[in-house]
Amino acid sequence: MGFGSDLKNSHEAVLKLQDWELRLLETVKKFMALRIKSDKEYASTLQNLCNQVDKESTIQVNYVSNVSKSWLLMIQQTEQLSRIMKTHAEDLNSGPLHRLTMMIKDKQQVKKSYIAVHQQIEAEMIKVTKTELEKLKSSYRQLIKEMNYAKEKYKEALAKGKEPEKAKDRYDKATMKLHMLHNQYVLALKGAQLHQNQYYDTTLPLLLDSLQMMQEEMIKALKGIFDEYSQITSLVTEEIVNVHKEIQMSVEQIDPSTEYNDFIDVHRTIAAKEEEVEFDTSLLEENENLQANEIMWNNLTAESLQVKLKTLAEELMQTQQMLLNKEEAVLELEKRIEESSKTYEKKSDIVLLISQKQTLEELKQSVQQLRCTEAKFTAQKELLEQKVQENEGKEPPPVINYEEDARSVTSMERKERVSKLESFRHSIAGIIRSPKPVLGSSTFSERMSIVEKPLMEQEWYHGAIPRIEAQDLLKQQGDFLSLYRFEGTGFSNIPQLIEHHFTTKKVITKKSGVVLLNPIAKDKKWVLSHEDVTLGELLGKGNFGEVYKGILKDKTAVAVKTCKEDVPQELKMKFLQEAKILKQYDHPNIVKLIGVCTQRQPIYIIMELIPGGDFLSYLRKKKDEIKPKQLVKFSLDAACGMAYLESKNCIHRDLAARNCLVSENNILKISDFGMSRQEEGGVYSSSGLKQIPIKWTAPEALNYGRYSSESDVWSFGILLWETFSFGVCPYPGMTNQQAREQVERGYRMSAPQNCPEEIFKIMVRCWDYKPENRPRFSDLQKELTTIKRKFT
Repeated sequence: MGFGSDLKNSHEAVLKLQDWELRLLETVKKFMALRIKSDKEYASTLQNLCNQVDKESTIQVNYVSNVSKSWLLMIQQTEQLSRIMKTHAEDLNSGPLHRLTMMIKDKQQVKKSYIAVHQQIEAEMIKVTKTELEKLKSSYRQLIKEMNYAKEKYKEALAKGKEPEKAKDRYDKATMKLHMLHNQYVLALKGAQLHQNQYYDTTLPLLLDSLQMMQEEMIKALKGIFDEYSQITSLVTEEIVNVHKEIQMSVEQIDPSTEYNDFIDVHRTIAAKEEEVEFDTSLLEENENLQANEIMWNNLTAESLQVKLKTLAEELMQTQQMLLNKEEAVLELEKRIEESSKTYEKKSDIVLLISQKQTLEELKQSVQQLRCTEAKFTAQKELLEQKVQENEGKEPPPVINYEEDARSVTSMERKERVSKLESFRHSIAGIIRSPKPVLGSSTFSERMSIVEKPLMEQEWYHGAIPRIEAQDLLKQQGDFLSLYRFEGTGFSNIPQLIEHHFTTKKVITKKSGVVLLNPIAKDKKWVLSHEDVTLGELLGKGNFGEVYKGILKDKTAVAVKTCKEDVPQELKMKFLQEAKILKQYDHPNIVKLIGVCTQRQPIYIIMELIPGGDFLSYLRKKKDEIKPKQLVKFSLDAACGMAYLESKNCIHRDLAARNCLVSENNILKISDFGMSRQEEGGVYSSSGLKQIPIKWTAPEALNYGRYSSESDVWSFGILLWETFSFGVCPYPGMTNQQAREQVERGYRMSAPQNCPEEIFKIMVRCWDYKPENRPRFSDLQKELTTIKRKFT
């Protein structure tokens, strides 16, 4: 009893089985995920959860499934755990749930592979046994007509004595074409017969048996997952032990080898005997010189038969060599799977082998298809060899008796002849002020005479800048600026207060002893007034507040990042830190700063507007349109931008596709400098892992808080992987903690599909555990420039 022998004509039932099992696995996955979340809650939540899942799990196909029975019993027994709080949540998440997720992906791949192979072999069978033969038969009939017409024309020429040699030559050619097509049809027929037998006797059953084997392997893996699940969620109380004994018993009742017996019984079909492919004898009704299933060897076909025999021999040899290679690959993979299975400690580790076993089954399918081709070529070759050997040493007989044709001319009859790529813009980043040359006292005196001038228009009023930045601006004894207010005698306005202390040279407070001597002017290049920008539509939300589209007075469209008024002062300092860094840079691959508004709350950072969006979304939306050449260009843009930052001793600390922007000219720009630091030594030390992008961060930064250009190079390697996987999240299927642990053990991600080998080599070098062994951005820029030239 098996799929191959009993389900040859039950393709739709097999597909429904796979769909139902996938729905069941998704239900199990959903339950486990909810279990992890709700295990710390009390019994009522757990009870509701079980009730909900129980309803979902009753949807199944119309056959008895031990897996389904076992699963439903698990839900029933889990209801008895309603008085127990959740433990081992992390173990459950990293164990059964993770493997179940892998298994669902593998099962989807098995289904996809089965459908593809089934369609392929079915299409090939129809092509070989029907389509190609029909074409040959149609041509056969046409050539018979053409030969008979040429024959009549030849007789006519003989009778009239008009150019009989030309008519004879046309007659020969028409006859030769017919006989060659006849031979081609006989060979194709032989191949079709063998192909049809191989399809129903071997190829289709092997595919179905392969599917059944993979289905049983996954049932075995699912059994292991259920087994591990029951162990992790088990507690030590007698009541709970009894509950889990019931669950364990239901799991042990699962037998992969008999799981589908009832399904097979329900959907068994009797294979209809297919009509054998036979020579269509009606083709010979109008010609008495051709024989069914016989190769025609004569003066018109002898040479072409020798060429065809040589071609068949070469194709047979190539097929046999390919078959040998595939068989060796099967043996090697079987050995590797067997060795891997011996090293696994948990039953659910079987899941780790499913993809390899699927590959093995696909190899076996290839072997079978090659065997079918080998058998077809061998039969055709033997048919030709037999005919050639029978006539070895003999002179090919003439196929046409022209004299007889000439004598038989009685009448002539004329026969009638028969006659077809989008663009994106930039995003946002910010600015901050820098010290400018100190104003002279005389200049200040002239300006201070207008004491009624509004505070915000005073050169020395800086608004809500952080105190640390204010301290950086005050470099000499007596330098001053104003943030909000000063202690002391009250004045009607702040300019009067400042004028008083500046002209009298009295101390601000006795405790501080500060005297105002030199006003520090604000940087008019970067500082804008809130009135200079009009806020428009909301573009999104950032870490500190909303991001709006804005319009300057000169009608320039900009992006405006705002900082919420109620955030702590420490966060406001971090918000302005991005602007302080960005104002120093001017590079085509770095997002540009326009200005800041700090005169009042909320604080604004004004940047160039890039309405297209971030690089990550761009990759995911345009994955079917982007060519490899453009991906290399984006990679080079990122390397150029990072090489520029490297030359400025700037450490980005958060390089990722989500923090890059694509302009309207498809130019990639580095953005989001909220975590960036500029250090003279090129190294920045930090403590803690708060808000750290684990999967993008280098090991030394995670372990010791040591950030450098080398740690940015590690992140650049992850960015390359995101780019060539079209926006897939790094370390797919792993949590942040799992990814971090795997990297420490030496694991590195494999190359994305269709990723150029030289690009992947760069990724691997970027992921060297020792920072000093990683390439510099300036070197990466040169390498990517060279690679880009290869794509032009």
